[in-house]
Amino acid sequence: MIPSPYLLYLGNATDELSVKTSRGVAVWRPELCVGEYRGPESTVTLGLPHLEFAEAVAAGARTLVLGVANAGGVMGPQAISDAVAALEAGMNVVSGLHDRLVAHPEITAAAAKAGLQLLDVRNPPTDLVVGNGRPRSGRRLLTVGTDCSVGKMYTTLALEREMRQQGIRVDFRATGQTGILIAHSGVPIDAVVADFISGAAEWVSPARTDGGWDLIEGQGSLFHPSFAGVSLGLLHGSQPDALVLCHEIGRPHIRGIPGRPLPDLKTCLEANLTAARLTNPAVIAVGVALNTSRLSPEDARRACAEVEDLLELPCQDPMVTGTDRIVDWMMQCFATSTAA
Repeated sequence: MIPSPYLLYLGNATDELSVKTSRGVAVWRPELCVGEYRGPESTVTLGLPHLEFAEAVAAGARTLVLGVANAGGVMGPQAISDAVAALEAGMNVVSGLHDRLVAHPEITAAAAKAGLQLLDVRNPPTDLVVGNGRPRSGRRLLTVGTDCSVGKMYTTLALEREMRQQGIRVDFRATGQTGILIAHSGVPIDAVVADFISGAAEWVSPARTDGGWDLIEGQGSLFHPSFAGVSLGLLHGSQPDALVLCHEIGRPHIRGIPGRPLPDLKTCLEANLTAARLTNPAVIAVGVALNTSRLSPEDARRACAEVEDLLELPCQDPMVTGTDRIVDWMMQCFATSTAA
């Protein structure tokens, strides 16, 4: 377990998506967060009190969460220096970057001197095996996307919250660093050796016999040239019964690749269903989750209605209108299939 409360690290971020890990923890575990640390060049904020490291310790913070993300997951010189300063101030440090805390001698020396913990959450289990695609009991839902960072984790957590409110047995299965920090469990699927990705998806969502659901956090996109391999491995290993397609309205191009457009929703959904049928031929789509944060409320309602007409599926913005209609439709679909 990660010692809490947390101070959330933003560094010198100028891009909202680059602090998605810190933001995710702030949104879904606000009770664990005492503040944020912003560097002098940062132009983003989570709306939490800005605290220097000593101030955060005085306010009760026990762990600095390096909640930043960049291409390759590299820990730059400033982040290394700040991690050392946080340790010297009296905080443990946790990171979700590919670049491990323990790989930096100055960080490990500071932790040893202070008697504090370094926690790298992007360490997959060491006993993973290759996937086999054999049917296993239980129901599973996987979120998929038109691109990276379009709301797959938020949608999965919103679905979990709605299903719990409806009295349905359900568990969120984290597959990324932010989800693991929120759930305190999971597997960092993008840190798994390629041969074992589908096996890792099977590992994080084992057979269950209680009639409940596993909601598996999706990663990447089949249409992103950089990360499609992880998305495909999740589709095969999850053996999902249900898919929810996630999309951000108004995104100009595939993240990090200007000039490459996002796929249209119908093409993207069909490609994901086709891939998922390798290990679960009965998989169906049950809804669409739109990130409408760029739109006015009226335009957001219109966008959801247009998607519903296009795909004949319930469409909601999980952070604005919730996911009740998606969950209701999913339960209706699977109640009918069970009865049949």
